[in-house]
Amino acid sequence: MGIINEFTIAKALLSIQAVMFRPDEPFTWASGIHSPIYCDNRLTLTAPDVRDLVEAGLVQLIKEHYPDVEILMGTSTAGIPHAAIVGHLMHLPMGYVRSGAKDHGRQNQIEGELKPGQKVVVVEDLISTGGSVLEVVEALRNAGADVLGIASIFTYNMKKATDRLAAAEVRNVSLTNFDAMAQAAAEEHYIQESDIQRLIAFRNNPQDESWMGRQA
Repeated sequence: MGIINEFTIAKALLSIQAVMFRPDEPFTWASGIHSPIYCDNRLTLTAPDVRDLVEAGLVQLIKEHYPDVEILMGTSTAGIPHAAIVGHLMHLPMGYVRSGAKDHGRQNQIEGELKPGQKVVVVEDLISTGGSVLEVVEALRNAGADVLGIASIFTYNMKKATDRLAAAEVRNVSLTNFDAMAQAAAEEHYIQESDIQRLIAFRNNPQDESWMGRQA
């Protein structure tokens, strides 16, 4: 499979349009923010070669950064298939955390057996502002888990997420990141080299739309 690094993953995600850059025709996020980038890592599931690369990369990350892991927990819903596949490859138990407790049955929020004190790695597909994954970490900690950290496919490297994770004392390691993705996109001619600074300006402050070439 060759060397797996942030640029290998970035180029693979770009090749199947799991990540798309459109600096001149921005996407609109649910929050209303105009963004030059859109990420849908669910597309990796229907691209076996890229999926194999991503799962092998996650195994590599977890073995390197969280060697004491005892169980994987996927985030609902995008992290679940990756946690399942990586759990299979590493022969580890796997579960997932719902966005909220069920209103029926056993009213579980955490699915799968989780023993108090177990060392958990959270598997996430995407880190943007960090809010949703920190809710997962909080649920696991409240259940008595020892959360070692997060293994994710892609991070926007936004300051808001970095600050939130640091405040909660949660570590995240990602296969690739916004800066590597922008550089790979320029090398593969998805964007112009001159677009990179505009993209970084967005990354540094998504609320400031001056990167679009006009004042918000």
